Amino acid sequence: MSRISDADMPAFWRSADAASLRGQQLTLRLNRFRLGGTVLAAVGGALSWQAGAVNVWGVVALLGFAAALAAEIVLITVRPEQDWYSGRALAESAKTLAWRYAVGGEPFLPAMTASDARTAMRDRLAAIAAEFGNQIPIGAGEAVVTPGMQALRSALFPERKAAYLRDRTEDQRQWYARKAEDAKQKMSRWRMALVLGEVTGLVLAGLRAFGVWEIDWSGVIAACIAAGTAWMGLKQFATLNSAYATAANELALQADKLADVSEDEWPQAVADAEEAISREHTMWLASHTANLL
Repeated sequence: MSRISDADMPAFWRSADAASLRGQQLTLRLNRFRLGGTVLAAVGGALSWQAGAVNVWGVVALLGFAAALAAEIVLITVRPEQDWYSGRALAESAKTLAWRYAVGGEPFLPAMTASDARTAMRDRLAAIAAEFGNQIPIGAGEAVVTPGMQALRSALFPERKAAYLRDRTEDQRQWYARKAEDAKQKMSRWRMALVLGEVTGLVLAGLRAFGVWEIDWSGVIAACIAAGTAWMGLKQFATLNSAYATAANELALQADKLADVSEDEWPQAVADAEEAISREHTMWLASHTANLL
């Protein structure tokens, strides 16, 4: 039974995927540090504890602002989000080309010679790399066509069709379905947390208004709510839930359509299926890169 997995993807995909993951991790880590620093500064500003000539909570506020500033400077200078977004765009483009090549989809028709198909694949990957300024170096391994890709391309049509339906369409559909549900759950939890924060702020402000205590927690709660809102904006849970659910549904319909496709219709059908998969990636990239302009 012929099949390929991520391990059979070309080095071009692995390098771009790794660069994207590193950029994502650093971007999220720095944003956590930045938002956490602002909350810490708010706590330090609300409280007071004098130890000799030093206000301890004032020092805490100072450290919070310093941490937020440091994270902001690194985000501005290093710009890890660019590696995140560009790397993902490159990786997904390389992956869709690899699958088209492996199963004989457009533009890598089964009738093409091995040399012509490889040349077409190499030219497409070079064009994608040039589009993003060749920012990501390609690591070790087969950069264009792997043995797994070539083996599947050489298989009979029923094997190529079965492999594509199982390892690409269905695998991707399940991934989108899981991600849609995960985004929905996280969105609900964060919204509930924000509501609880607002209720808590209301209660604490009321208690201070009636002289129960002198400490002003309103600024702290407001900072927490602002940080939570900013984090939700960065993660885009609502947008991802909608986009992933749409992609999962579209792929389910594509899988049913592909099951009835003849060998003559196959190259175009694969191209259509890959367009459905790429559509979500394109929308995701557009929504994120818009924030960089």
